[in-house]
Amino acid sequence: MYMPAAFRQDDLAALHRQIAACRLATVVSQGPSGLLASHLPLLLVADEGEFGTLYGHFARANPQWQELANGGEVLTIFSGPEAYVSPAWYPAKAEHGKVVPTWNYIAVHARGRAEVFDDTGRLLALVSRLSAHHEAGRAQPWAVGEAPQDYIDSMLRAIVGFALPIQRLDGKWKLGQNRSAADQAGVRAGLNTSLDPRDLELAARMNNDR
Repeated sequence: MYMPAAFRQDDLAALHRQIAACRLATVVSQGPSGLLASHLPLLLVADEGEFGTLYGHFARANPQWQELANGGEVLTIFSGPEAYVSPAWYPAKAEHGKVVPTWNYIAVHARGRAEVFDDTGRLLALVSRLSAHHEAGRAQPWAVGEAPQDYIDSMLRAIVGFALPIQRLDGKWKLGQNRSAADQAGVRAGLNTSLDPRDLELAARMNNDR
């Protein structure tokens, strides 16, 4: 990931919060057949390893898990809020006109080499934790144990789990830090006029994450 110094995020807690906030990650690997990518919900265990460990699972029919089993490097991408930035929002436009559009965004890239597993006990623990995580906050959260045991057993046979100790963690908070304070304020004000919740989220992050 191209990383100008002004946009680098090195705070591990902030990186972990962004990973946890991303509901669906992109998992990328490369093997003999070329690049493969899957979109998966992942679980972060922050206190396992130097940068934490990611857990997830593939459908057994998805050939990508075999590439992970072969030991190649894996890239996981966690996308955060993003928004188009209009040059019209910069006070600098009225001063000299030397402004162009850009895009502000937050993203985290995690790299490592995965351990693949299909042990029933580990898979059950993983899907139970994933379900509990995403059901949290619901008035009547669903739990794996509510489904018939034979059905759960058949579903577990259809997946392959993986653990990915993070060996490298890169965060990019591109929030206009390279612009003047007046231009940054103009962008926040412009985004806050939008009806798109994605723009409003990015504006909030510009207020809080500078």
